Amino acid sequence: MKTPYLIVLFALCFSCAPIRVNYDFERTTDFSKYKTYNYYSDLQTGLSEFDTKRLLDALDLELKARGYALSDHPDFFIDINSSSYQEVQRNTVGVGLGGSGRNVGGGISIGLPVGQGNMNQQITFDFVDEKNNKGLFWQAVSESSYHPNTTPESREAHFAALVKKVLDKYPPKF
Repeated sequence: MKTPYLIVLFALCFSCAPIRVNYDFERTTDFSKYKTYNYYSDLQTGLSEFDTKRLLDALDLELKARGYALSDHPDFFIDINSSSYQEVQRNTVGVGLGGSGRNVGGGISIGLPVGQGNMNQQITFDFVDEKNNKGLFWQAVSESSYHPNTTPESREAHFAALVKKVLDKYPPKF
């Protein structure tokens, strides 16, 4: 009776992949002067058209909730780039053969891969001030597991969580 509950608990714990984010910014920037934003007109995210729309919608909602407005003459532009890669498989099963006798020993061991490596996605968010020729003033690089065969609703939820985590440290407090 306990076994099904343990299996479900185990699956829930390992199915929720964390979103890791690294931040960097220009320390001399006055972040209080940035109130409006827009995206570069030639934005090439590296995502599918649907995923790009989901990501931009999530970003618009989160920025609007924080008091920023989309504008034709923005204070800063947002550039987004992404890449996907397959993680190296680390799960293996070892098969060994060995023997010894009268001070002689030997052995053979082989690691056989089990399953498939996770797909990971890295998305970089660059905030650029072109109006004042400051250039890049804030950057966030996120990494998370990526499942290409998930439902559209699941992808929307993933991008909403990712954007929330990315903007968690914007503007930086120092």
